Amino acid sequence: MKNRLAPIKLDSYQPLREVVCESLREAIRNGVLRPGERVMEIQLAEELGVSRTPVREALRKLELEGYVVMMPRRGTYVASMSIRDINEIFEIRTALESLSNGLAADHITDEELEHLQRLLVIIGGYIKEGNIDKIVETDIEFHDTMYHAARNERLVGVISNLRDQLTRFRTLSMSYPGRLEETLEEHRLIVEAIANGDRKTASKAAERHMENSEKTLLKAMEALEAEKKAKAKKAKK
Repeated sequence: MKNRLAPIKLDSYQPLREVVCESLREAIRNGVLRPGERVMEIQLAEELGVSRTPVREALRKLELEGYVVMMPRRGTYVASMSIRDINEIFEIRTALESLSNGLAADHITDEELEHLQRLLVIIGGYIKEGNIDKIVETDIEFHDTMYHAARNERLVGVISNLRDQLTRFRTLSMSYPGRLEETLEEHRLIVEAIANGDRKTASKAAERHMENSEKTLLKAMEALEAEKKAKAKKAKK
């Protein structure tokens, strides 16, 4: 079977277990390792060109982050994401995004604010081009800038972890008809509130953005599932 994972480059300054962890994390985010798929230490070690020890350590960390599930006597599997899981993640993330944006309204620097405004222009350009990969990449940078503007590193860590658990669905959500334009407008309202130092409005704008993001993701998942069923039904005829 052809290797799906690229061998690890051993010239990184990071500990090997961290490099392996990031490689596996990206493979899960990008759908190379799929939800429900069993992953085995020996196979991963062979593909990555490392020993089993850093792979084992990486899998333990990924379990804590919610990317994999380790089941006694059954093995390790890429975590699946249920509707309930998504509801719970968004429920927590909405509260934390509200807090983060409120803090950003109090603490953001002129340089960070200028960077956010510049990113809005860049995202608008990518929307016109229909470049979904660049939109997703820049959207992540946009949110990271806002998180750090809150000046609370623990909060940044928790939000980033929750966001990472949904990264594999980001492209699906963004591709839903009309969502890109809606997201850009929601981002503009958030930046406007932060620029005005309006903590309450910034928090409310973040809550609306998260609520709309969840609704869109669930609709996109429903549409995808309906499409799969239609194709399966057609294939049986």
